[in-house]
This record gives sequence, C-alpha cells and structure tokens, in this order.
Amino acid sequence: MFIVTPETVLNPGALAMKQAPRRFFGRVTLWPRRGAGWRTTLRMLAEVQALRYTLPLLPLLAIGFTWTQTALPLAQAPVLMVLLIGLVEVRLLRLSPKARARLATEDEAARTLDLLAAQGRGVLTRIAAGRELSPGRLHLVVEQSELARIRPLTYVSLQHDPDEGRPSFLTLTPAEEALLRERLFTGGLTEDVLYRANFRSDQTLRVVSLDTAAVSAHARLAAMMARGAAS
Repeated sequence: MFIVTPETVLNPGALAMKQAPRRFFGRVTLWPRRGAGWRTTLRMLAEVQALRYTLPLLPLLAIGFTWTQTALPLAQAPVLMVLLIGLVEVRLLRLSPKARARLATEDEAARTLDLLAAQGRGVLTRIAAGRELSPGRLHLVVEQSELARIRPLTYVSLQHDPDEGRPSFLTLTPAEEALLRERLFTGGLTEDVLYRANFRSDQTLRVVSLDTAAVSAHARLAAMMARGAAS
C-alpha cells in the first residue's frame, strides 16, 4: 500500500484535480518521495508503460548486438515487436474473464467490499473528527493496479470535496498515516483479498465517502480527548 499525499510524492502536480475521486493508474505516474520501500518502488516502476514495452524487446536487442547481420532485419520487423509486447501485456499481465471469475465468488467479493466500507468509514470518522474540515464530503479512495500475476499495488488517499471550492488531497499527519495502515487492511481484509474481489467485479477503484457534517459529537469528543492525552 502506498499512501498518496502531497508529502509522499515527488510530483505533487500529479495530484491536481477538478473533481473527486481522482484516478491514477493509466492516467498519471506517481514517483514516491517517502512511504515506499524498495519493493513498492520497483512495483510502481512496473506501471510505466515505456518500461514494460521495452522489456519484451530486450531479447531482440541482444540478438541484434550479438549477431549484427540480424540487426537490420529485426529493426524492419515491427509486427514481431508488436506481437511480443502484446504477448506480455495481454497474456501475461492481464486476466481473461474466466480467470477473473475464478479468483472469488460473488459472495466473497461482496463480503470483502462490505468489510472495506465498514473499516474505511471507521478510519474516515476518526480522521474527520480530529480535523476542522469545511462542510463537504471526505473520500477514502482505494485504487489497485489492473496488472495481474505480479504483486498487487494499492494507492490509498484521502480526498476532501468541500461544498465550496475545489477538491484536494489531505496532507496526513504521521498519526493519521499510522491509523490508515493499522485500521484499513486488517481483520481478514488484505490487499490481496481486495485485489481478488476487484478483479472478480472488474472494478479497481473503490471509494468510501463520509459527510463531514455527519460526524457524531461522540466521535468529536473522543478525538478531543485523544488530542488532550497526547499533549
């Protein structure tokens, strides 16, 4: 999981949006600034199409450099290059509808999404209660990569859509980031479980929303007491 905030990416301009929720995969590349280990960083690099298109062609480049007489014929064979790229993109990194259906049953997918909604609302309530947000809606946006057969990659962000003004990404405190990591994927809900549910329903973007005006007085009081105890 990579938590997306203006402080965790090197290119915060990629977070500009006109409406929430903001999608990333297939639209913009995020470069991590912090919050991503080397494995997550490598996995994020796999989302760069230019790199993925280059890897299947490496054997052809090796052949061309080893046997120079084959370089010109290979360079004049674009169909072969397209076939190699298509083989990797469609056959290796994508799943057929039948393969998607085998990942989870409809009931399993529904239970997973219910669990995501419940745990997501809990996180949103605690974060909204601890902030003085302007009236509007707070969205927990969980988006997963469409690439299959490799490690799941999940982008998690909190996007505030006020009643007046433009939506924006929240800059989270260390405590809020820790809350996301501890409370979102827990209790039987993992990134891999969500991945299977998403592929089963062919939808990789999930949004849990909360009306900031609907946060209960009890939740606000609990947040106030927590701040007092921390100070």
